[in-house]
Amino acid sequence: MSNSDLTEWVGRTATVQDVLTTTPARSLAATLDREELDFGEGSVLPPLWHWLYFLPSERQSLIGPDGHPRRGGFLPPVALPRRMWAGGCLHFNRPFKVGSAVQRVSRIDGVTRKSGRSGELVFVRVRHDISDAEGIALTEEHDIVYRGNPTVGDAAVVPQAARTDEQFSRKIVPDPVLLFRYSALTFNGHRIHYDQPYATQVEGYPGLIVHGPLIATLLIEQLQREQPSAHISAFEFKAMSPLFDIAAFEVCGRIDGDLASLWARGPNGELAMQAEARIG
Repeated sequence: MSNSDLTEWVGRTATVQDVLTTTPARSLAATLDREELDFGEGSVLPPLWHWLYFLPSERQSLIGPDGHPRRGGFLPPVALPRRMWAGGCLHFNRPFKVGSAVQRVSRIDGVTRKSGRSGELVFVRVRHDISDAEGIALTEEHDIVYRGNPTVGDAAVVPQAARTDEQFSRKIVPDPVLLFRYSALTFNGHRIHYDQPYATQVEGYPGLIVHGPLIATLLIEQLQREQPSAHISAFEFKAMSPLFDIAAFEVCGRIDGDLASLWARGPNGELAMQAEARIG
């Protein structure tokens, strides 16, 4: 499909309602090994945990070979086979509370074709406005990237080196159980996160891929461990290179005034994700 055809999806909207129930939040706390977190009615939901809600609900017959819903519908039918989160930008007006009825209005804000070191890329930007009874509580701009599968003879992309000037850090040991549990909690059927033969033999990765949203959640969680009383008003993150279940990685950060710089550092010192959080 041509770029002009894909841009016909710009401006499309979709509206979904949900209730911020306790079980997903308690389950993510368990998955992240946070025994001190419990969630009853009215509890504050940590930043980014809204990703546990508004889950896709495509029928099994409409799922594609990669485990995602088939192309088309709300998102444009990009033909490139690989699809993943590239990053996002979020503005928090106030925290969500467990038990709240919420609504998400999503809009396709842009479709862009680019040529990168690994070939053709298509970026899709989606804006989400999420409201509770008091109005819009969160605005999120979500970037999705589509790319082709690698071919024999492709030159290896050398990742950027991560910073080493962190004030705090924590080692994360990913494994298939962690990735499966996060996939289940977000109802994410993408096979690169739990199907090792598919990830390695079809998409050519060395192992299972750690979810971009999970890495972002771990970054912001580490910030909150360091600054438990800080209010996070904005958060922006960008995936730089993938992380896999075959090696540990680090979530790192430093705080300068009201700005926190956060990053994930891979096993070879590479920059896997970079992020910034505005705190108060």
